[in-house]
Amino acid sequence: MQKISPTQSIQSKKLLDRVGDAIRLKHYSYRTEQTYKEWIKRYILFHNKRHPDDMGAPEIQVFLSYLATEKNISASTQNQALSAILFLYRHVLQKPIDFPTDIIRAEKSKTLPTVLTHQEAIAVINNMTGVPRLMAKILYGSGLRLMECLRLRVKDIDFGNHQIMVRDGKGEDDRLTILPDSLIPDLQMHLKTVAIIHHKDLKAGFGEVYLPYALARKYPNTAKEMIWQYVFPALSRSIDPASKKTMRHHADASVLQKGYSPGCQSRWHPKTRFTSHLSPFLRHSTPPKWL
Repeated sequence: MQKISPTQSIQSKKLLDRVGDAIRLKHYSYRTEQTYKEWIKRYILFHNKRHPDDMGAPEIQVFLSYLATEKNISASTQNQALSAILFLYRHVLQKPIDFPTDIIRAEKSKTLPTVLTHQEAIAVINNMTGVPRLMAKILYGSGLRLMECLRLRVKDIDFGNHQIMVRDGKGEDDRLTILPDSLIPDLQMHLKTVAIIHHKDLKAGFGEVYLPYALARKYPNTAKEMIWQYVFPALSRSIDPASKKTMRHHADASVLQKGYSPGCQSRWHPKTRFTSHLSPFLRHSTPPKWL
């Protein structure tokens, strides 16, 4: 019986499966994996299902120009599509691409960002309740991005030193940020609820959480420890797409937006554009006086 070499085994996999393997090898997030796969799929379908090995820079240029001129996508979205396709060629197909500089680019938005005053930000936060309100306070008081907040683990909260450790933030960098004194009582109370949820999961035979960088294989019991649980867990358990195990992931990004009632905005808020994406406006707004 002829043995199959590791290289042949990899080549025999479906293209998108190979993309997923390459992304996980580089420790990119699951969201990035899904986004890259979607753009690669759209690129292939646009060229009538031709294999990317049979295409190159001209086909990439045609596809991106189509996105800019026909689909009217934003510059950032066009760059995202380009990043996904270049990742495919460089890290999956091992085929370097000399990309042309004369590509038709989508125009960058010239709209200035909306920044809330302290009073406006507090009015937004006061219009929220429960977990979304606590999340909004952390975004505003600690300067976290929304996904950084959602991915916080219990061990990342340092009450003694009044600090929050942000791990694998933008650019895969770690950083420390301040934990305002006013957030500590609410956050401690919230973590007691998280502990109750985790205890119920363990009692039901679950309780594992996703661990980065193969820690789950190296330390099998670590995934069930309380310190590794998400600060903002999802309402229900779900199947982890990588391990196929039933786990409790972090809350969805929509939780924050759903916690805010835009119907109240018309009574006090002149900056009507900010309601579609709440988190950036809180993060970039005037620092709170209660820090």
